[in-house]
Amino acid sequence: MRFWSWLFSPVPLARVALLRRAVYLFVIIDVVYLHTSGYYHGWSDPVWYQPLWMGKLLHLPAASVPLVELLRWGSALTAVLALTGRLPRLTGWAVAIAWIWYQYVAFSYGKVDHDRGDFVIALLVLPMIGAATVSDRRLSEAAGWAMRAIQLTAIATYFLSAMAKLRFGGPEWVNSATMLRAVVRRGSWFGEQLLHVPWTLHWFQWVLVGLELLSPLIFFVAERWRRRMVAGWYLFHLITFMMITIAFWPHLVMMLAFLPLEEYYDSWRARRAARRAGRAQGAEPAPTETSQSTGAAGGGTAHAAVPPGRRLRLRATQR
Repeated sequence: MRFWSWLFSPVPLARVALLRRAVYLFVIIDVVYLHTSGYYHGWSDPVWYQPLWMGKLLHLPAASVPLVELLRWGSALTAVLALTGRLPRLTGWAVAIAWIWYQYVAFSYGKVDHDRGDFVIALLVLPMIGAATVSDRRLSEAAGWAMRAIQLTAIATYFLSAMAKLRFGGPEWVNSATMLRAVVRRGSWFGEQLLHVPWTLHWFQWVLVGLELLSPLIFFVAERWRRRMVAGWYLFHLITFMMITIAFWPHLVMMLAFLPLEEYYDSWRARRAARRAGRAQGAEPAPTETSQSTGAAGGGTAHAAVPPGRRLRLRATQR
């Protein structure tokens, strides 16, 4: 019973709406700018096509140029429609079908990237929630289940990655030259500097496997530590990118499911409103002081804008 209450722990619908925006925006960036391998597999000889279980089950054909272009631009167009928030189920399912098929084309020729598994789950579960807006603070168990499914898959990506290293490379993987080879093969300036301090690459492999094996702890810590762990993972991926120019972009988007996005959104709106109010006050003209006769009040002359020295001479003249 406690497990089910944890699995369906309600979250605000606004969190779903904000995560949807990040997901569908990434779909556009991915197929238009990142150019996954599905983009050029349309020109491949069908003899290289190795259907995965999904292709065998659904009898999906080998890639062709018209099919690749349809899936690519279909993913981008449906993602644009999904960003409007209208017909969230229909547009969400359309994005899921087009993008997942496009990824299938990319990975049916001998290579499968493990960083897109949780993104596939997100595309499948987010349309199930229905309508959700960024201002909707109603709690929803369905939204909580969707977030939990994405979180579990994201952490499984880390944990199973460590298990695969130990399964195929053995315990000695952490003492191997894997990171050294990666830096030599596709490293950056930062990574090449570490070649002169080889113990850092050796140490990084121990840290990598340790973090991946301990990743499930994120479900057992307090909220403030959960946020810190997510920040730590982002820092880890930043260092990895600086070393070997590899970034797990869709996985980084999915790690947002651990964060209270609606709180960050409200804080951003409050700061923006404060800045606008400050600019509006700064744009108001300052009241000007003019010399006016105050005959009815005292019969004298107000000299608010007159320099002090001139004011004394005027008083002496009036006397």
